[in-house]
Amino acid sequence: MKKRTLALILSSLMALTTLTGCGSNGDGKDTDSGAAENKVLKVAAFQGGYGKAYWEKLKEGFEKQHEGVTVELTVESNIEEVIRPQIQAGNVPDFIYLATGRPDALTETLIKEEGLHDLSKVLDTKVPGEDVTVKDKLLPGFIDSYATNPYGDGKSYLLPLFYSPTGLFYNKGLFKEKGYELPTTWDEMFALGDKAKADGISLWAYPTAGYLDCMIPPMLAAAGGEKAFDDAMNYAEGVWTSDAANKTFETFGKLKDYLEPTVVANANNQGFKNNQQLVLDNKVLFSPNGTWLPEEMKDAPRAEGFEWGFMPYPAFEKGGDQYSVSFIEQMYIPKDAENIELAEEFMAYLYSDEAVKIIAQDAKGVVPVAGSMEIAAEFLDPLQVELLKMYDNGAKALIGVFAATEPVEGLTYSDVYAGTIDSVMNGSKTVQEWQTSLQEATDKMRASIIAN
Repeated sequence: MKKRTLALILSSLMALTTLTGCGSNGDGKDTDSGAAENKVLKVAAFQGGYGKAYWEKLKEGFEKQHEGVTVELTVESNIEEVIRPQIQAGNVPDFIYLATGRPDALTETLIKEEGLHDLSKVLDTKVPGEDVTVKDKLLPGFIDSYATNPYGDGKSYLLPLFYSPTGLFYNKGLFKEKGYELPTTWDEMFALGDKAKADGISLWAYPTAGYLDCMIPPMLAAAGGEKAFDDAMNYAEGVWTSDAANKTFETFGKLKDYLEPTVVANANNQGFKNNQQLVLDNKVLFSPNGTWLPEEMKDAPRAEGFEWGFMPYPAFEKGGDQYSVSFIEQMYIPKDAENIELAEEFMAYLYSDEAVKIIAQDAKGVVPVAGSMEIAAEFLDPLQVELLKMYDNGAKALIGVFAATEPVEGLTYSDVYAGTIDSVMNGSKTVQEWQTSLQEATDKMRASIIAN
């Protein structure tokens, strides 16, 4: 199951045990950018769905701009196994592309050990060949969370290279056939649910409870603004008994009556694709998921005239903000790297239009910077463009992970946060019981937050 959840990131971050300060490089290693000749920049990158070819092109592009510099690439699917022994032996890469949330948790380990370089200089640097800084070119909201600022000190130690929005998938063909209109508010959503029910169609289905960790934050933010979301990520006192939380829980209580009846029984690792199939079969209108869903279901049967549609979660008021959780894949510079300034220049180069085009053409990926969709459109299929234009079309991005905590004995927070939803949907627990248990769990987590 190609699922990258906040809960997964949470479980990795909860493994951190000692985090007492921000990691910055104070020894000034290799800070003379004029002495870049005959230097080797060691780049280590995870090889995943985006492939490897784009790194070769990026290497060529950067070397052309930096005479005498050789980019030494290490791009592997098991990159953690390759570079961990090197790091332990003192042979530290200058630049690493490796997201949080992976089973090996190497990035989380480096965060815990304060092993990352402060990227403030990169953010204030002008993108090579362009009259804009990295900070100003990045899309709004992409450097304002624990995913990039893990210590909560206002400084970024990781930056995003790729992003993947989440939202509600639907069948455009069915909406056209039935004359349905896309809801922009939850009132409109439930009115549509009543209309669909009369046509023998359920309003929604979810793959597994874990996917709802991408549905709770947009609802909370729609009810209480981005501060409500930030409070949730920080285990703030009373966050789940606030007015915004009450509205969110009340909405889930109402959604229970609109869920397709077979969903909970199949909401597991064995049956989740049966739940995803429901939207393809026109048995439900909406399914929460991420941009990987069409590829994951590419060989599945579907109703005649089926066409993927994708939308953010509704607002609570007409004209209100609509939100979507976005996953990001991060890159960073180890604090002990030999060529920190050169690595900073390489990182800034990755946000240039030249690099954005290379990544779109050879990786079929999009960098979260202004203008990237216009550059990438000619290299991506129309569906990819539509999915990734979520934020160009007015939705606001929510990007974040929970604050790092010490392990709390007997508590797996994600089991309470999202995992309880199955019990709510099958009626074995009430929304109020879920809300109470989540606030109690949050209080325990808050007491265990790792101090800066």
